[in-house]
Amino acid sequence: MHTVQIGHECGCFKKSDYASKESFSMQKDAYNYAHALAELMNDDFCQKHLFEAIKLEDDNFVITVVDNPNAGSCSTGSCGPCGC
Repeated sequence: MHTVQIGHECGCFKKSDYASKESFSMQKDAYNYAHALAELMNDDFCQKHLFEAIKLEDDNFVITVVDNPNAGSCSTGSCGPCGC
C-alpha cells in the first residue's frame, strides 16, 4: 500500500472535506492524488500556506505545509486565527 498523508493540518485543511490520510494500491495513483490535492489546496485555501507533495523514501507521499512568504492576510476571511 502507498499512502498520502498531510504533514500538518492548517485551519483551512481542518475545515475542508479532505481526509488527512489516503491509501492506494498503486504508487502511480498515490502520486497523482498527492500532486492533485496539493494543487487544489494551493488554489482553494486562503493562501497563507503553500502545499507541496513530497515522495518519501518508503514510496509514500506527504503533503508539506509551509508559510507563504507572499501572503498577506487571509483573503477569504474563512480562516480566522489559522490555528497552525
